Amino acid sequence: MPTLSPRPAWLRTLLPALAVVGFSVGAGWWLGQRQLTKPPPADPKRGALTREAALLQKRVDGLQATPRDRQRLLELLVGLERKPEAIALLEKQADQEPQQWSLRLMLAELRRDQGDRRGAEREVRQILNQRPGQIEALQLMALLLLEQERGAEAETLVRGAYTASNKQPIKAEGLGQGLLLAEVQQQRKLTAAAAATYRQLMVAFPSDQRPPLGLALLHYQQGDLKKALEALDQARERGKVDGANRANLDRLAADWRLKALRQPPRPAEAKPPPGLPVSPPAAGGSGPPAP
Repeated sequence: MPTLSPRPAWLRTLLPALAVVGFSVGAGWWLGQRQLTKPPPADPKRGALTREAALLQKRVDGLQATPRDRQRLLELLVGLERKPEAIALLEKQADQEPQQWSLRLMLAELRRDQGDRRGAEREVRQILNQRPGQIEALQLMALLLLEQERGAEAETLVRGAYTASNKQPIKAEGLGQGLLLAEVQQQRKLTAAAAATYRQLMVAFPSDQRPPLGLALLHYQQGDLKKALEALDQARERGKVDGANRANLDRLAADWRLKALRQPPRPAEAKPPPGLPVSPPAAGGSGPPAP
């Protein structure tokens, strides 16, 4: 099943902001956090948490719950693996507070987690109808479409948002949308198109490190360490990097240079052994020589 965020550990530690397309992280931003930080509680605490959830549910049913109560109940229901109840709770909240797009995004995440991709897609489209460039919604929609083998549709959707943001004056959100576009193109094995998108972003956002980092990783995955190092060096020259990130980038560059030295040269065009004459082809074609 395709995802939008398979990235080696070194890149995740370099620039956390690169995960804008989860790169995401991909999608799963809300539910994934809950699953990682709030695993299903083990007995005997589970009973206490179940009772707490029951009390909070009564407050919700009696219209006495505060926003904090609803948030806590939602966390408990997810942690207790009672996700259908969490979906029901979020449905009510999202309908009551339509301006809170993040509630509908959470709902879409939960539907996807339960295997209801069409339902998740329906929720995300409601967000994108109001906010066509919303990056988290675009990420999740692209992931859903890729999972359903609708890659061309995912690329068209993200490209539309990126193109709208890329008109003069260029909007800041265009960077995240462009990075997502390149990621979708990579998932579709359109490496040349992804490289072109990264280069376009490098021109449009000359001080940001993420486009050259993305391009460096793309070349690295293709086995072209020379181009990967060139792009990585451009990333190192950009922006303000704190000490830890700079050290990580330097270590990565050193590691790649060492691998480049060990890498056998790329096969070149075959050359004749020294001392043998190279005759041009006969003008009449490739037939045997005349006697």
